[in-house]
Amino acid sequence: MSDQPRGLTAEEKAKPYSKYYRLDLSVPDPELMELLQPDRPLDPGQALMPENLNDLLNPGYLEGETGWCVLPNGAGYVAVNNKMPGVTADMVDWWLWWHSLEDLRYKIWWPKAHVGISVPDPKQRAWVADPDPDIPDVARWQGITHNPLEDVGMGVESIFIYFMTPEQFGFDMSRFVAPNVATAVCANGASGPVGASPFQPKAPAMMSHFIRDIPGGIEFRTRFWMGYQIVEKRPTCILPPGAKVPWQAPFGLARHNVEEYSNLRVLLPMIYEEQRNKGPLG
Repeated sequence: MSDQPRGLTAEEKAKPYSKYYRLDLSVPDPELMELLQPDRPLDPGQALMPENLNDLLNPGYLEGETGWCVLPNGAGYVAVNNKMPGVTADMVDWWLWWHSLEDLRYKIWWPKAHVGISVPDPKQRAWVADPDPDIPDVARWQGITHNPLEDVGMGVESIFIYFMTPEQFGFDMSRFVAPNVATAVCANGASGPVGASPFQPKAPAMMSHFIRDIPGGIEFRTRFWMGYQIVEKRPTCILPPGAKVPWQAPFGLARHNVEEYSNLRVLLPMIYEEQRNKGPLG
């Protein structure tokens, strides 16, 4: 990953929020980064297997809230608990759709690694950008596919994120209430080289940002299972027999996650206040 953010176009520089692109908002959370070292993987016995994801709805915390490892079945695993003071679940539900409509909005999230983003389906993009203020924020990203370009530790990749509802992801909706959870960002994902044919194989993953209220803010209890997909509400490992995710993939993703959310926790309250009443394209 480059240490310097890429430049902006003249059109991007004219946007009111371009000021955040080179603003030194934050440094990655040092306590979390200390836990994520190349020679200290998490004990796989402390990993939350996707079949047990409803354990996130239990009070308190699980073993291994932050760490990375390669599981015995070859899948990659990432867990990060990002505390975000001053941030609310409403801000997150707004941000999830707002940033998808323009490259600059994605770049300011984490300028050192975010290159661009799109909603590739024209009908979905029109829905996200619809100026109707009565469309709930969550309805503008659940069921929508995002295509970010970013470097999560192994070079710039083209990533497809297929957002779904928590119910589709397999959460027990009878328990999906406060204070167990405030909101959850759930998705299947796939990544591959930039510019590759859509028919080329892509590395699969499933993702959950499980968000709870804490005093003064929220916490992101993030989990990635690399090599898995949700199929008919059930997690399924789709790695070929004998395949193993290289350790560098979950390690790099874990550290990238800390970097981008350390920045977002400072950025989001400011940009939410400035932009939330200006409409999707304002």
